[in-house]
Amino acid sequence: MGEKTRRVALLRHSTANWSHDVDHERQLSERGREQAPAAGRWLARSGLDFDLVLSSTAVRCRETWGLAERELSAPSRTVFDERLYEAAPGDLVALLHETDDDVDDLLIVGHNPGLHWLADALTGEADGDLLTRLNLSGFPASSVALLTFEGPWHDVEHGVGRLVAYWTPSG
Repeated sequence: MGEKTRRVALLRHSTANWSHDVDHERQLSERGREQAPAAGRWLARSGLDFDLVLSSTAVRCRETWGLAERELSAPSRTVFDERLYEAAPGDLVALLHETDDDVDDLLIVGHNPGLHWLADALTGEADGDLLTRLNLSGFPASSVALLTFEGPWHDVEHGVGRLVAYWTPSG
């Protein structure tokens, strides 16, 4: 019997206002409030049913997920984890390693540059020009990268994934 296929989607928070003195407390801008549901609609069309959502505790991530989740057919178990705020690359991989093996589909809602780095680092193969598009775009606000890999979460390392989808609000 082969290894179990897992999917991880990475959703960067939507566009936020710069009007708050405390970065963690920044709220979504009007544009961001339009982007987040669009990302949710893309996730819904992708047919993913997330077993777990890990989100940064930052206000803009909470708001992004709240608006995106409304577009999905069923609510997902969501954990807000402060380690996702300003997460270093090693922190993101550690979070993947901690994921229970009963989770097949995982969504991470977080920030750049961490999510861009994670998508690029995990990608060993990519469908078509997806990796080029991801790297040229810089993983803008509300972007979603979807990767698949075989095996348990604790075995995730550089290059084990296949980038199978990449979406940005601008198309």
